[in-house]
Formats: sequence, structure tokens, C-alpha cells
Amino acid sequence: MEDSEILKLFLERKEQAISELEHKYGTRLKLLAERMVSAEDAKECVNDTWLGAWNSIPPNRPDPLRTYVCKIARNLATKRYHTNSAKK
Repeated sequence: MEDSEILKLFLERKEQAISELEHKYGTRLKLLAERMVSAEDAKECVNDTWLGAWNSIPPNRPDPLRTYVCKIARNLATKRYHTNSAKK
């Protein structure tokens, strides 16, 4: 499915948008997050990415959707990395 069709699903608030986004970019985002955190944390970051996209896309209309979701995942993984490596 093309990015424009996925964006249309998001704008119509259809839950199918999440599954299509996961199908298209899930593996890439998981690999991106695994470079910074453990596999378990990466999986959680990817799931949080879907929520972040769901909550932010109706007001926003990202032109390169891939870049938009990669940025969300990278920011979540970075935050998790800093949380995990902070001195307690």
C-alpha cells in the first residue's frame, strides 16, 4: 500500500492504518531501535511508534511518511537508551 493511501486511512481514523503501517515499516523500525536498545525494548518502542503516529497524524500530514515514523521510533529508542543507562 502506498504512503498516500496509509495517510488517507489515518485521516479517516481507520485502525487499518496501523496494521498497514506496521506491515510496511515494522521491520525497518525494529532494526533502527535495536541499534540503541535491547530487542525487548525495541519492540516496545515500535509499538509506541504506532501510538505516536496515531495521535499525531490527523493534525499533521507528513510528506515522507517513512521519515516521520522513523523519527518517532528513533526518539523513543533514544529516550529509552538514556533511561536505561542513567545512573540510579
